[in-house]
Amino acid sequence: MSSPLPAVLAFSASDPTGGAGMQADLLTLASLGCHPLSVLTALTAQDTRGVEALIAVETAWVTRQARLLLDDIPVAAFKLGLLGSARNAEAVAAILAEHPRTPMVLDPVLASGRGDALVDGESVRTFRSTLLPLTTVLTPNSLEARRLAQAAPDASLADCAKALTALGCKYVLVTGTHEPGAQVVNTLYGAGGVLREDRWPRLAGEYHGSGCTLASAIAAFLARGLAIEDAVQEAQAYTWKTLNAGFQPGRGQHLPDRHFDAG
Repeated sequence: MSSPLPAVLAFSASDPTGGAGMQADLLTLASLGCHPLSVLTALTAQDTRGVEALIAVETAWVTRQARLLLDDIPVAAFKLGLLGSARNAEAVAAILAEHPRTPMVLDPVLASGRGDALVDGESVRTFRSTLLPLTTVLTPNSLEARRLAQAAPDASLADCAKALTALGCKYVLVTGTHEPGAQVVNTLYGAGGVLREDRWPRLAGEYHGSGCTLASAIAAFLARGLAIEDAVQEAQAYTWKTLNAGFQPGRGQHLPDRHFDAG
């Protein structure tokens, strides 16, 4: 008997805190009615204050994990997070190119919440040349959008989104957490420009894992059959609720509560 739950395959790094990375993907996908599949791309040593060390999983192991799963289980959507190395990014792109009809959500994790660099210039170039052309929805924050677009620090986010869609992304959801204002403004762009703009009350404190949660939620709603704009809106609402119910288990950032409605 096949599973009644759509399967979503996440490629991401392990986060021992459970706030971000693979653990965030699994928690989010399961809470939204999907069966999560996982390909581990890197190991990290971190706490709620930041990332101290990262080791990429060997590319051959990334490929082996993915191919065994994909030969066995139909996948309704892909979600990509931190891939560990440029070689891993190239290997994942080669695999995804074999599944062009399956939606893929890419969270371009370039740095930790406190600013620890997690990818190098080679990885950014690989993202641009191999992964962006395969991406259904890209979910950068404003800092990531400018870096991926190779734009100036004060460049217009609309111009950045235009540059990213020109590289092949079908849709770009730029999140406004790092921009000023009492509200967080998230804007969805397509090749023709703005498709929707959503505003959310800015919450106090710092949060670890919001981007992973948002991208996984979009993948979950796409896997469940929602249209792009509906999936993006529902995923934002879910993510805001997890942050509003967030908690601080350690001495650093708050973590989203993906069980906020568990009763």
